[in-house]
Amino acid sequence: MTNNIHKGFQGENIAIKYLISNGYNILDRNYRTNIGEIDIIAIKSNILTFIEVKTRTSVDYGYPYEAVNFRKQDKIIKTSFVYIKQKNLFDYQVRYDIIEVFLSKKSKINHIENAFC
Repeated sequence: MTNNIHKGFQGENIAIKYLISNGYNILDRNYRTNIGEIDIIAIKSNILTFIEVKTRTSVDYGYPYEAVNFRKQDKIIKTSFVYIKQKNLFDYQVRYDIIEVFLSKKSKINHIENAFC
């Protein structure tokens, strides 16, 4: 289990570096409420983006994005509403993305914009 936590943290760090290099401003990481958690919250070009990061070393058990099922999406969306209200960020467009991080000798990233709504 600790290995999976470490792998997830490593994937989030890679995703954050990727986002910053692509012009995103990171607002929060691992934002939690009693409803759920959002891995990364960022802004770029007036778009408030809530990002779920999924990290894998292989696709033996499916692609990472497949783990973001309807229940997980619902929790992310509801948690984002709390965040928007708490931070008073009503003036932004909102988007939900998934970033897949494949760990290997050379990590690979797949950024899925507008993954769900």
